[in-house]
Amino acid sequence: MRTSQPQTIYLSEYRVPAYLVDTVDLRFELFENGARVHSTLEVRRNPESDAGEVPLELDGDSLILESVALNGAPLGDADFENRGDKLIIGPVPAKFELSVVTWIEPQNNTRLEGLYKSSGMFCSQCEAEGFRCITFFPDRPDVMSRFRTRIEADKGAYPILLSNGNDVDRGDLDDGRHYVIWEDPFPKPCYLFALVAGDLVEKRDTFKTGSGRDIDLRMYVEPRNAEKCDHAMDSLKRSMRWDEEVYGREYDLDIFMIVAVDDFNMGAMENKGLNIFNSSCVLASQETATDLAFQRIEAIVAHEYFHNWSGNRVTCRDWFQLSLKEGFTVFRDSQFSADMGSPTVKRIEDVTLLRTAQFAEDGGPMAHPVRPASYMEISNFYTLTIYEKGAEVVRMIYTLLGPDMFRKGSDLYFERHDGQAVTTDDFVKAMEDASGRDLSQFRLWYEQAGTPVLSVSDEYDSERGIYRLTVEQSVPDTPGQKAKKPQHIPFALGLLGARGESLPLRLEPESQDAPTERVLELTDTCHTFEFHGINERPVPSLLRDFSAPVRVRYSWTREQMLFLMSHDPDGFNRWDAGQRLAVDVIQSLVGAPKDAPVDARLVAAYRQLISDSSLDQALVAKMLQLPSEAYLIELAESADVPAIHKARERVLKHLAIALRSELVACYRRNLEEGAYQVTPDQIARRSLRNTALAWLLQINDEEGRELALRQFKESDNMTDRISALRALVNSDYEADRSEVLTDFYARFQDDPQVVEQWFSVQASSDRAGQLPEIHALLEHKAFDWKNPNKVRSVVGAFAGQNLAAFHNPDGSGYDFLADQVCRLDDSNPQIAARLVTPLTRWRKFAPSYSNRMKAAIERIRDKPDLSRDVYEVVHKSLAD
Repeated sequence: MRTSQPQTIYLSEYRVPAYLVDTVDLRFELFENGARVHSTLEVRRNPESDAGEVPLELDGDSLILESVALNGAPLGDADFENRGDKLIIGPVPAKFELSVVTWIEPQNNTRLEGLYKSSGMFCSQCEAEGFRCITFFPDRPDVMSRFRTRIEADKGAYPILLSNGNDVDRGDLDDGRHYVIWEDPFPKPCYLFALVAGDLVEKRDTFKTGSGRDIDLRMYVEPRNAEKCDHAMDSLKRSMRWDEEVYGREYDLDIFMIVAVDDFNMGAMENKGLNIFNSSCVLASQETATDLAFQRIEAIVAHEYFHNWSGNRVTCRDWFQLSLKEGFTVFRDSQFSADMGSPTVKRIEDVTLLRTAQFAEDGGPMAHPVRPASYMEISNFYTLTIYEKGAEVVRMIYTLLGPDMFRKGSDLYFERHDGQAVTTDDFVKAMEDASGRDLSQFRLWYEQAGTPVLSVSDEYDSERGIYRLTVEQSVPDTPGQKAKKPQHIPFALGLLGARGESLPLRLEPESQDAPTERVLELTDTCHTFEFHGINERPVPSLLRDFSAPVRVRYSWTREQMLFLMSHDPDGFNRWDAGQRLAVDVIQSLVGAPKDAPVDARLVAAYRQLISDSSLDQALVAKMLQLPSEAYLIELAESADVPAIHKARERVLKHLAIALRSELVACYRRNLEEGAYQVTPDQIARRSLRNTALAWLLQINDEEGRELALRQFKESDNMTDRISALRALVNSDYEADRSEVLTDFYARFQDDPQVVEQWFSVQASSDRAGQLPEIHALLEHKAFDWKNPNKVRSVVGAFAGQNLAAFHNPDGSGYDFLADQVCRLDDSNPQIAARLVTPLTRWRKFAPSYSNRMKAAIERIRDKPDLSRDVYEVVHKSLAD
């Protein structure tokens, strides 16, 4: 499907489907050289459509059509039109049965859409528009059908045959083949269809629901991964219990299945009753997975399971409504992760991703609303705006309504729309009806792109004891949208006195029992709030817990930031004050003379953090991490990446030298005794210990080197081993770097997921990941261009994390990425379109960089037969 001018699809042009498909009966004959798909559809004219007696149009992609029959009668070539991407049949009766037989070649499917083969097994991926690669069908989410699927294959090669729903029959066939029949009693869009066939190990468990039903839980993995399933299974059971307790949602089928697949474009997919996971997002053991991986797996398992209601039972009407299911479900999995660990740390992690990457997306050429108005290729809109900003929009509704009313709203939403394909407006309407709140203005969050900016100023009237806070909001122009309207923004606030005490926030002079924290609601361009009974000039604690996805501009002094770091009762804002202070110090050194001093107060603040064992150590571990280069680049007006890199490195080394003894003490104090556990306390201790180790290696500390080598050799878990590896790789100890990289690969070369970590450690390091080393990694025997994880671990890590090397002033990093995008565009355009993102922000950088970035993206634009996926991204990035 390649074209020089892809068609733009508009939300305003949405029309209900002319025909509905009540049931789908599928029969798959799987062979080594391909698959034959028999599809029988019960079709009827849609009573809600005003299209009249129009021909039936079915979507298709890369299909070989073998036969078509209407009500059992074969159709000749004159009875239909096969355009390749469309099968058009007409005239047709108001209700009829349509049978279609197609031939496909999963073994040659490098796009990993539809049905393909991965590591010798058949696997499907149908979201967003992959089902049309399996058979001709109205491939849109508002056509919901009941599926019955029969799978036939060689029993020896493919003993496990899986699809959606419950297995209702199985048996043997001639020639060593067998079959299994699956029935899904719930209507679903075809994007939720799934099929897996392979030689897999089955791991079983059970879950008893709140109503007393026993659910059969199954995980299917390759035999070599049989011992890596326990964490995902435990995460699944925790997710099921949590969803019952917090949202009242009980699982509906008799079986819930998870399959791990090595070759997968996404992280995981919520197909009804049969979730398919990228292996990296489900397999874990302490020897092969880091703490971060354990937490990520728990969150992704929860996310896909929660989709059973927020995405499957209630699905999206069209792909413009993608955040209906994704934003709501990301919010739900974020709540779950917060409940399973540290809510403050989880909030910090979510906001770090949002402010570093989603804000960049909002400020770039691909900026779009949470509910886009148009797209060329839907695969390009699986974005941080849809997922992460969409989740923040739901979080704001939660903040405005409160937990009880939000729960009433979600209950009403699920009850009102069960079995339907609906819109974001339907979701907001349920919240309005349950709470009695008018959210009309709030809907602008779904309609307007861009990150709102809140400019905050204040004044203190000491004679009257009044503190005035003025907040002005603006939303910057984005492609296709100008002159934005003010949005409805929840703005959480606290005021601190000189001793760090929380002051009462009296909006009326006579009020007595005033709260010490308020959520102010901003609805106009400018608001001024007066707080009475304030006997001293307070320090404001603004946007607590990051109550809205906005940028706040306020003239904090360094003294105020230090004060908030030590005293703010809001854990998120305490961390944020530390980040702002570090950013201010680093930015002051960008381009400064070599002898410009580093503010001694920053050293004092970090010394207090490291030494105070009474603080929440999970929060301390986060506060000790300097702002990333990516975030510093996002904050810059015209980014000079090498200068930012040097300034950040200078601050880091200055801190490490000044705090050397404290870092060694921190490392030793947090050494663990006893068995490895994935608990918040142990995770915090390992994070603190490994941060200290990394800082020591930055200054080539000999004791730090010895600690790192010992940890690398003696560790019993991947978190500590790879942290030591990364610290040594990022040091100046070249001989040690070579030795530990060789040893690590020799130890884990048979584990694909660990090898991906090995690739990533090198590709993301400015010492080990310069272009000659990156080219060597691409030639490594373990690298595979057909595997998206391998590509992301080298090409993606280099362009997205190794920023100093990628932004080499000679432009070689840009040319390298352009070469890889062009190569991948021919085999897997989805991955190519995602990898090109770093180049699309070329306007963000200083001219000497932006000109070379623009030239690289123009070269991609001029590639012959450019895919729709990449075409849309590069043309939008170059548009005036």
